[in-house]
Amino acid sequence: MRQSFFRFVRTLHITRVLVRYRLDEVLYFLPLLKPYQAVLRLNPMTWLAPRPQGSFAERLREALETLGPTFIKLGQMLSTRRDLLPDHITHELAKLQDSVPPFPSNVARQIIEAALGKTLDAIFSRFDDQPAAAASIAQVHFGQLLDGREVAIKVRRPGLQWIIEQDLAILALLADLAERYSQEGRRLRVRAVVAEYAKVIRGELDLLREAANASQLRRNFAAEPELLYVPEIYWDYCTSPVLVMERIYGIPIGQRAALHDAGIDFDQLSRRAAEIFFRQVFRDAYFHADMHPGNIFIDPKNGRFIAVDFGIMGSLDDASQHYLAENMVAFFRRDYRRVAEAHVEAGWVPADTNVQDFETAIRAIAEPVFEKPLNEISVASLLLRLFQTTRAFHMQTQPQLLLLQKTLVNVEGIARDFNPALNIWEVATPLLTEWLSRQRGPQGWWSELKRYFPQWGLVLPEMPVLLHNILRQTQQGELPLVIRSNDIQGIRQELHNGLQKLTYSVGGTFIVVGLGIIAALEHRLDSPVLHLPVWAWLIILPTALWVGTRWVRSIFVRRD
Repeated sequence: MRQSFFRFVRTLHITRVLVRYRLDEVLYFLPLLKPYQAVLRLNPMTWLAPRPQGSFAERLREALETLGPTFIKLGQMLSTRRDLLPDHITHELAKLQDSVPPFPSNVARQIIEAALGKTLDAIFSRFDDQPAAAASIAQVHFGQLLDGREVAIKVRRPGLQWIIEQDLAILALLADLAERYSQEGRRLRVRAVVAEYAKVIRGELDLLREAANASQLRRNFAAEPELLYVPEIYWDYCTSPVLVMERIYGIPIGQRAALHDAGIDFDQLSRRAAEIFFRQVFRDAYFHADMHPGNIFIDPKNGRFIAVDFGIMGSLDDASQHYLAENMVAFFRRDYRRVAEAHVEAGWVPADTNVQDFETAIRAIAEPVFEKPLNEISVASLLLRLFQTTRAFHMQTQPQLLLLQKTLVNVEGIARDFNPALNIWEVATPLLTEWLSRQRGPQGWWSELKRYFPQWGLVLPEMPVLLHNILRQTQQGELPLVIRSNDIQGIRQELHNGLQKLTYSVGGTFIVVGLGIIAALEHRLDSPVLHLPVWAWLIILPTALWVGTRWVRSIFVRRD
């Protein structure tokens, strides 16, 4: 009850913000919420509040910033979905800033001491009260451990988790309504998108999970320290609200003048950005999904990338990896037939899709792009146009690709910013081709064999007994055939309804025909029809209809 009350209060606050920025019309895409419009228009605030300035996109951005971290991060995610939203809205949402005023340092000290069970003096020889950075989820302080190691201490904002859970519950309710009452909502799989977003933001709230993400990424690039460096995590001082890790010293990637003065090779920098992305996606299937300029630094000593903030990480299953690799390589070779087939094989468009029509649509978007020099072709834009085209072929939204699309836009922007002439395809194609050959060739088979061999070792001893039992049951005619389906009851109900409609239709036809015969005979009931009087037919036909209906039902509808 208490949760419901606070959720209701939070919903009223969200509605109030939407009305203040004249955005309440976004609620009325569902007919179910249309009556809510009349209620809001009776609100005096609608008449008395000053009308906000700016376009719809600007008002939307300001409203999301007012609503707090849940909606700020939702807007940041939507800013990459140009396949769903118009360009003028996505451009404005890209301006969303995740920086907010810091909370008091004495509160940060209390949170750290409560989480670690020690006083700060027992952990740190130095703790900087002035935050180095503050965002909507947490803020960062610098300090020094007792053994002299320089550290960065990340502290989660107090009271944040409760608010975000209320917001996620409200978003889940709206998503459920969208899929239940909107065909477009079902195609876009709004519930799956909100669930994926909820998983991401809950991951950001748990700093212990972020620490695990950082450790995994650090292991993935341990053999390639020249490409990407990930700070070390100090696990003895990590809990859900507190994260302590190695302090890094680097130049923010947005400070071009400082990078130039440090002698950083911009061409090498842009190539490394693209290579790091494709290695994460296709080699590790695990990638840093928040690679905006604020989270990336450059080591002035050797020009390698340094990443921070590991709250949002993306992962891909084997099917998604194959889909992306197949599509990118096929696009580069202009094999549009293979692009169309890859979509059907992945099950992302209906199996009955006309592959030839799909191929023609893909060629129409790709050929104009490939008329440009390769160094001017944007991989992110090409995939975006592909997603827009597949919408006409009823491709469902794939939530696991949302973070990938956002990351690709960021990485490509960084790479092209430092070298506008960079040919992304030149960097990506060898890596993708090598990955595909490893997956399909002898090396891929050997990897799969090693992967599943321990499981086979457990199952193989049982195989002779299981095979013997199957053969014995087959010989004796005892092999059971069990068919299970959750739709059987639904099929029965549909058949029952269909038979009822058939009965009513045939009965109605008999009645109409009978009335027609009677009218034609001018109500002479004693006149014979096929040597029988009309009154006899009025008895025989309904009786035959009743008997026939019972017979059909006995054949098709059986009781359990």
